[in-house]
Amino acid sequence: MNTSRNNFDVAVVGAGPIGIELAAALSKEGISYVHFEAKQIGATINWWPPQTRWFSSNQRISIAGVPLISPDQSKSTREQYLAYLRGVVEQFDLQIRTYAPVVSISKEQDAFAIRSLSRGGEVTTFARKVVLATGGTDEPRRLGVVGEDLPHVHTLLREPHDYFKQSLVIVGGKNSAVESAIRAQQAGAKVTLVHRNQAVPEKHIKYWLMPEFAGLVKAGKIQACFSSKVVLIEPDCVWIESLIDGNRRSIPADFVLKQIGFEHDAKLLAAAGVELVGTDRVPKFDPETLETNVVGLYVAGTTVGGTQRSFSVFLENCHIHVDRILAHLTHSRVRSETPIYANIES
Repeated sequence: MNTSRNNFDVAVVGAGPIGIELAAALSKEGISYVHFEAKQIGATINWWPPQTRWFSSNQRISIAGVPLISPDQSKSTREQYLAYLRGVVEQFDLQIRTYAPVVSISKEQDAFAIRSLSRGGEVTTFARKVVLATGGTDEPRRLGVVGEDLPHVHTLLREPHDYFKQSLVIVGGKNSAVESAIRAQQAGAKVTLVHRNQAVPEKHIKYWLMPEFAGLVKAGKIQACFSSKVVLIEPDCVWIESLIDGNRRSIPADFVLKQIGFEHDAKLLAAAGVELVGTDRVPKFDPETLETNVVGLYVAGTTVGGTQRSFSVFLENCHIHVDRILAHLTHSRVRSETPIYANIES
């Protein structure tokens, strides 16, 4: 095991947009920091299907004062935003230890010991303060039915072409499920969407998707099984049960796509001593400073929301976290120019 006692002021864990924005702010202030990322920068965004567009305008998702400009002035795609993040990292010469997952954080006298994995083994690094910006979409939610671990059951849409002339059952009813249904159908899949509610929540669906989805359902090009739940997955079919009358029937399925959300992995927070509140395991923190009940350990970005059932914490209203953490670290006032968006853009 290697030990790096460089007396860093701050350790940042997570290199999504907020983690990168915080690193840029620390760099500007001349605060020494070390930055860890379990995978590659923007890892969660990298999960998105090719050419997926953001819900929000470029202004709202830009970071560190760097404008985000798309070639056609439209909302940024996955690919454009990943390129943008790479550009921000290059512009500020941010040093990020990618593919270095943090496995534990513990307080040792006047510093935190951060244990991470690298290709050469385990490394221990010390820093006076720690900020966890690890996000809230770590583990796919489970249906809790027999068959959901079969090899033809997926949780992420990668390439719609894979489903050409295949029977695809999509479980879910929010943005990811609706967009996947449209894109897979356009690629020639025979799509059935299974959703527990009586309809998809129109006000929460990207406004450019809803008319197309409704039209495809009305035309019979996407089969919609509302007020239904999956009770069994077999190699060639899915069994669903009506939540109205309890009747069960099978639907042919060459592939199944579960798009029912994600759970927050709070093990690192819990092991560090952070108090977690409620079934969604929301970390306890001071909203004015983002410091948790563990002195010197902060949370930032969507990490503050734990497992979100109905999203209220998203990139747009997390930019202020950077200013508040920086102000607390430097004993200064919070800058007032950072906008706080109360609601996600639609």
